[in-house]
Amino acid sequence: MNALRYTLAVIIGFIAGSAVNILLVNVGPFVIPLPEGADVSDMEKLKESMKLFTPKNFLFPFLGHALGTLVGAFVAAKIGRHHQLKLALATGVLFLAGGTMMVLTVGGPVWFCALDLVAAYLPMAYLGGKAACPKPEETAESAA
Repeated sequence: MNALRYTLAVIIGFIAGSAVNILLVNVGPFVIPLPEGADVSDMEKLKESMKLFTPKNFLFPFLGHALGTLVGAFVAAKIGRHHQLKLALATGVLFLAGGTMMVLTVGGPVWFCALDLVAAYLPMAYLGGKAACPKPEETAESAA
């Protein structure tokens, strides 16, 4: 029964984090307009438009990846109850796999790809897992 709970925790965490990611990536162009001539309506056009992007255009994709992973890891850890950090990191690995796939598919500047893959996934999953873990004083109070 625990294996099912842990699997569902990671899946639900991934879905919740993906919703945050999609929201931020879609809101980004309203806050920071796309460069003149950029078309992101499909993957091929996004790949072509990537050369027009300035560093500020990468802010919301990075925030989407980082905060999506953070939220997803937190949700997975909260649902799982036990092995919270492992569940959070498992969720982070799923997001890292997706991020790696995007880098290989769409590309982008090397600095962004490196920053995104190194800072947005596993570190955020770790932070999300730690935030979801009960504090030592909470554990002591519940044992009493």
